[in-house]
Amino acid sequence: MPTILRIGPYRFYFYSNEEGEPAHIHIQRERMLAKFWLKPVMLASSTRFPPQELRKLEVLVAKNKIALLEAWNEYFSG
Repeated sequence: MPTILRIGPYRFYFYSNEEGEPAHIHIQRERMLAKFWLKPVMLASSTRFPPQELRKLEVLVAKNKIALLEAWNEYFSG
């Protein structure tokens, strides 16, 4: 499960066996987890994150969308 990005307390990553799914990113902070689709940026699921923090994460994903998509495409095209 490669870590793609770290911003503050958040770790952005994906699992190596997710090639069959549309591009997305997982985000973890402590025991909280979230999954966002990248095209378009949209929350797919979450565990333990409060709604206001999910809104903040959605903004972070949108701001880093290009880098996240590049990492996804590079990893799964190789």
